Amino acid sequence: MDLFYITSFVLSIISASTPLLLAASGELITERSGTLNLGVEGMMLIGAIAGFATAHDTGSALL
Repeated sequence: MDLFYITSFVLSIISASTPLLLAASGELITERSGTLNLGVEGMMLIGAIAGFATAHDTGSALL
């Protein structure tokens, strides 16, 4: 029973951290190119708001 909970916990951590890992990877590539980008958190927030608004207006979570 404990193995099930541990596996479930690890999978939820991985799925929750995926957007942060993608944003960090994008920022790393941007920094390596010599450009300073301070708006990563804001871009993620605007993307989440736009995604929620689209899903709410259309009634489809897949859009």
